[in-house]
Amino acid sequence: MRWFWPWFLLLLPVLVGLVFWRRRAGVNRPATLGLSTVAWLPARARDRTRIVLFALYAVAMTLVTVALARPQRGFRENELSGRGVDIVIALDVSTSMRAEDFQPDNRLGVAKTMAQAFIASRTHDRIGLVIFAGTAVTQCPLTLQHEVLRDLVGRVDFGMVEDGTAIGSGLATALNRLRGSKAKSKVVILLTDGDNNRGAIDPGTAAELAKALGVRVHTIGVGTSGIAPMPVDDPVFGLRYDRVPVRIDETTLRAIAQTTGGRYFRARDAQGLSAVYRQIDQMEKSDVRSAAYSEWRDRGPELLTGALLLLAVAFALSLSVWARVP
Repeated sequence: MRWFWPWFLLLLPVLVGLVFWRRRAGVNRPATLGLSTVAWLPARARDRTRIVLFALYAVAMTLVTVALARPQRGFRENELSGRGVDIVIALDVSTSMRAEDFQPDNRLGVAKTMAQAFIASRTHDRIGLVIFAGTAVTQCPLTLQHEVLRDLVGRVDFGMVEDGTAIGSGLATALNRLRGSKAKSKVVILLTDGDNNRGAIDPGTAAELAKALGVRVHTIGVGTSGIAPMPVDDPVFGLRYDRVPVRIDETTLRAIAQTTGGRYFRARDAQGLSAVYRQIDQMEKSDVRSAAYSEWRDRGPELLTGALLLLAVAFALSLSVWARVP
């Protein structure tokens, strides 16, 4: 709260004093003709009830004086300026992502959990989701509705697209989501555990397209070194585990990152993948600034309205209930 013209408050004791002086003068001056509707009251009681009339005048004049001083109430607000980063996460959902070397879940389960945490940390960024295996599809276009996006990430599962590993197609589909972006910074995070063996678009071609569009591509190779346990549903003996070699085309993933100005990361376990997302979060800073400011709103008109209402009531009473003719 602040006062824009505080010197008007100096008039307050003067105006209130005039009102009470007028009341004392009126009490000491007898009326020659009484028209009061409270004439049934004794004379002393009628004089005492007239204090209500003068109280109304006193309060009204007080409100007028305070309104002239222009009391103002401040509201503190925040304003955001700048733009966030446009990010598309391209997630491998091929069968090999079933490998359980990323405890306490398989590779896909851990990758989804880490992606959801990353999305939650990027408050001001538009983020989209592409999944790929033998082909690639867009699960969510660029959006700021991060709760919806995290729910869609949680619903990703095996069998949603044809099996295989089409890294080039996955990257090209992600780039298509960024083609119309006006953001200064455009990023693809491509996560896979295999080598390119499907798709009509070569990973190198997709990388050159990303470079032309000004998109940085950070690639992540997931999987332990050597051998990983792979669950297999045997129709005769039920669930069993095979030990399969980990084959990640790190040469291709490094080349994609290098061509586009991004970085290649290798995550051998859940902790490693979490660290990768933290590094990317630190590298890709949003250009969003928060500025706090105060807006002051004048309360004078509200006080004047109240004063006018009180004066109207007092005037009506002076012409009716407490009317007197000298």
